Formats: sequence, C-alpha cells, structure tokens
Amino acid sequence: MNRRHLSRRETGLRLAIRIASAFILLCGMLFLPAGTFSYWEAWLYLATLFIPMMFVLAYFLKNDPGLLERRMRMREKEAEQRRIVMLSFVYFLVTFTIPGFDRRFGWSNVPPFLAVVADTVVFLSYGAFFLVLKENRFASRTVEVEAGQEVVSSGPYAVVRHPMYLCVLVMYIASPLALGSYWGLMPSVFIIPILIARIRSEERVLVRELKGYKAYEKKTRFRLLPGIW
Repeated sequence: MNRRHLSRRETGLRLAIRIASAFILLCGMLFLPAGTFSYWEAWLYLATLFIPMMFVLAYFLKNDPGLLERRMRMREKEAEQRRIVMLSFVYFLVTFTIPGFDRRFGWSNVPPFLAVVADTVVFLSYGAFFLVLKENRFASRTVEVEAGQEVVSSGPYAVVRHPMYLCVLVMYIASPLALGSYWGLMPSVFIIPILIARIRSEERVLVRELKGYKAYEKKTRFRLLPGIW
C-alpha cells in the first residue's frame, strides 16, 4: 500500500506536537521523581537535548522533509522489533526516572564538572547523530526497506554498519551522569543488549530485502563498535 506523503506544513505541525509531547513527558519523568524544579542538572540536560534538536529539525524540514516523515513512523512491521521496542520503553522509563529519585533522596554526589562533561558528550553524540541522518536519508525510525532505497556505505557507514545506534548508545550511557546520578548508570548499560537484539533483527531484514547489503556486510565488518562488534 502506498503511503500518502505529508506536506511540509503537515510534517512541521506533527513534529511540533511530538516535540512538545516529548518535552512534557521527559519533564515529568525527571521532575516528578525529584519532587522539585530546583534540579539544575535536569534543566541543563533538557537544554542540551532540545535546543540543538530545534535547529536539526528546522534544517531537515527545509532540506529533506521526507526524512523527517520517515523518522516519525512508529509502527514496526516485524513482530520481533515490536517486542524490542516495548522492552526499550521499559528501559527508557527506568533509566530516566532513577536520576530524579536520586536527586530527591541524595543517593549520589556527582561533581558539577562531571555532569557538564557528560552533557558535552550528549551534545557531541547528537551532533554525530545529525551527520548520520545527513548521510542516510532513508534512516527511518522503524525497520523497513523502501522502494528505491540503496545501501549507504560512505561517511560513518564506512566505519560501522549502524553508526546511528552508536550515537544512541553513547547518549544514553552519558545521560545519567549528565543528570547527576551514579545509580542511573546501572540500568543505562542495558541499552547494549537491547541494541544488539535490534541490530541482529534489523540486519536479517536488510539482508533479505535490501539489494547489496550482504556485500556491504563483508566490506564493513563491524556493526556497532569498531574493532569489537
């Protein structure tokens, strides 16, 4: 079934609604457990995420609204991927509520400079995420292969086969420190098995449906971490 492509205005409106919803949701996950708005690490983290996001989305809304339309798709076709996504929601909930509780009960004492360094890592990872999107305009949020899609093997894709997930990995592991929580680091590392499961499932689809992907696997050996996996 052919999809109806959204106009630039429709894409912008849907993006605005989603960004506002995401901001409200993340604020709730951070400030409600903390029991206070006097949580400077959370405010700095939100600014680190959402201010660059505005510029990135404005860039793609002007230059490639089709990519943004793909990024807004949420419904996975593969049953295995739907299960992985559900697990990732649980992961997200746990990882981003523990820092708030940590702030309320004073479990951690993360030095301010370390929180700022972690925010810098989050910012740089998001910048790398932007470069990955520029390199691969077919980078959908869901696992699917579209008509006319080609294998991308240049730029970061020449280093690892899934550079977007590498950016996500670094951002998620740095996030608890940016939020002033050592305890949040413990659940954050579970992003690793989640991403491994998603990549393995995704590559089965790509080998089956995307012409040239098998040859790309042989050319670019590592999936996520150069020299490791």
